[in-house]
Amino acid sequence: MSPINRRRWEQFKANRRGWWSLWIFLVLFGLSLFADFLANDRPLLIHYDGSWYTPMFQVYPETTFGGFFPTEADYRHAEVQELIEEKGWILWPPIRYSYQTVNFNLEVPAPAPPSAEHWLGTDDQARDVMARLIYGFRISVLFGLALTIASSLIGILAGAVQGYFGGWLDLLAQRFIEIWNGLPVLYLLIIMASFVEPTFWWLLLIMLLFSWTALVAVVRAEFLKVRNFEYVKAAKALGVPDRIIIVRHVLPNAMVATLTFVPFILSGSITTLTALDFLGFGLPPGSPSLGELLAQAKANLHAPWLGVTAFLVLAVMLTLLIFIGEAVRDAFDPRKTLGQMRP
Repeated sequence: MSPINRRRWEQFKANRRGWWSLWIFLVLFGLSLFADFLANDRPLLIHYDGSWYTPMFQVYPETTFGGFFPTEADYRHAEVQELIEEKGWILWPPIRYSYQTVNFNLEVPAPAPPSAEHWLGTDDQARDVMARLIYGFRISVLFGLALTIASSLIGILAGAVQGYFGGWLDLLAQRFIEIWNGLPVLYLLIIMASFVEPTFWWLLLIMLLFSWTALVAVVRAEFLKVRNFEYVKAAKALGVPDRIIIVRHVLPNAMVATLTFVPFILSGSITTLTALDFLGFGLPPGSPSLGELLAQAKANLHAPWLGVTAFLVLAVMLTLLIFIGEAVRDAFDPRKTLGQMRP
């Protein structure tokens, strides 16, 4: 690690709010990656009649455990549990519900309030809110990361080409981007999403069409400035190819400003996905989604735990990302980094 990058890392760690926000976000995201082991309607492990079974990874018929039906065992059924416990034991996840598991044995009409069985209650379809929350957090962050990475790559490429070559190419590209940014993005996303069956990848592609312009202006400005530096002119005079100059000599300078915007782009991507899910034009029906949980809260005002849960999760997630973004911005601020490096 170079001295200036080490100084940036120290500057980032010095921002305690951003440093702890990063760790909290990584812990929450890390836990959500193991959502299948935290919330599932299938046991983690079964020991029956001297043999080991892993229902999460393999399908077992009920006859395997002494039942009568050759179909997949319903491990939540009391009779199946009794058959297994007669000759063994069952290891369950902390939450015995998946995001799509319906509890048909609720003592009160759905949506049910929080209880020992359902820590955050159920939605209006008798599905566990905590399980859907864990799965929804994972898919929201993964979607945001995928959209951020893809849009950043396209935006950096477009800005680099514009800023490095300039001229008519830059002029025409800027006019196109101005027109493209003037389009009503949310309405277009809703219209386009209604033409095709909403899936994760289709939604990602549709949103990518309008999110790639976020970094173009920043990268373009850096390239316009750096392309007139002496070392760039010297490289051109020596016959170094343009692609080498762009990647090796100019792009590292542009990346400093680019990285400070990434956490904010990620938070914006998650917010857009949540808005589309809330309006019913996002992920397929039944998918775990924070926006769908907000829609359920709006439709069930007599169940305040739905709205409170969705609001707190979104507020905490976006607040952590904003704090991380502020810490990254300070870490790459030359006035702070270079100022502290002086003796």
